Amino acid sequence: MSKQISFKLEELAKLINGKVVGDTNAVVDNLSTIQNANSSSITFLSNAKYIDLLNNSKASAVVVDINFQEDSRFHYIKCNDPYIAYAQLSKIFKNDSEIKIPSIHKSATISKDAEVHESVYIGPNVYVGPNCKIHSGVEIHANCSLVKDVIVGSHSIIHHGTILGSEGFGYAPSDEGYVKIEQLGGLSIGKNVEIGANCTIDRGALDDTQIHDGVKLDNLVHIAHNVVLGKNSAIAASCAIAGSSIIGENFQMGGLSGVLGHLSICNDVTVGAHTLITKNIEKSGNYVGIMPAQKHQDWAKSSVLIKKLSK
Repeated sequence: MSKQISFKLEELAKLINGKVVGDTNAVVDNLSTIQNANSSSITFLSNAKYIDLLNNSKASAVVVDINFQEDSRFHYIKCNDPYIAYAQLSKIFKNDSEIKIPSIHKSATISKDAEVHESVYIGPNVYVGPNCKIHSGVEIHANCSLVKDVIVGSHSIIHHGTILGSEGFGYAPSDEGYVKIEQLGGLSIGKNVEIGANCTIDRGALDDTQIHDGVKLDNLVHIAHNVVLGKNSAIAASCAIAGSSIIGENFQMGGLSGVLGHLSICNDVTVGAHTLITKNIEKSGNYVGIMPAQKHQDWAKSSVLIKKLSK
């Protein structure tokens, strides 16, 4: 059973840089959604379309925007950004038993040629191969493999089952078949990166694959060899980026999307779900290419029409 923790609203307000409207000494012991809150819950409202849910909520306190018109139904903590406050509260209410104490599990395999900082957490059945370097405060969860030549920057998190530094997909076609291209590069992962479960990031063919500081990857993301992914980018589940694409900072990618190889994408680009990027992007903005499923013959007709309209 998880350990029960509780806070006065005035304590939470200080931690999230907010102001209490109501009883500063009111106590809450859990963080909840609006609709599932109980009498000792704190919840948050970050999107106006959910405001009607407050009518039936049993929450004790609600985190709201600084301009929210409060009433007497709840205690409130008013702040500049309720969603950021929610993220901060989620850390505060995280169960103490989930905190990873620096350690290397006895079932982990660490190469004698690897360099591992003493402050890291390495979970069960993790493999850390030759010439890997893991910096301070890193968490590597169960069943991950760092194949070879992987650098992981400080305070990054790698979730269960992820493979880093695997071989890229490289072959030279010949009359006798495909000739394998050996992958001689490495993989460099920056600071404060979080990589979801069952992701795969390949090491480079010659130069390194690069994942820059602050990048966040959802589960089941594949990044091919020699990709450069700019800092503070965020990629949703089941996306793929093909080899040697260079992507700028603050790139956001919706689920089930892809980027073809050898492309260049500028800073501050957002790609909608189910979108395939096939050309360079030189101007910041939102890009989307969603089409409803059609019979093949109908799709062929639609594509001709789209080409005509775009001229």
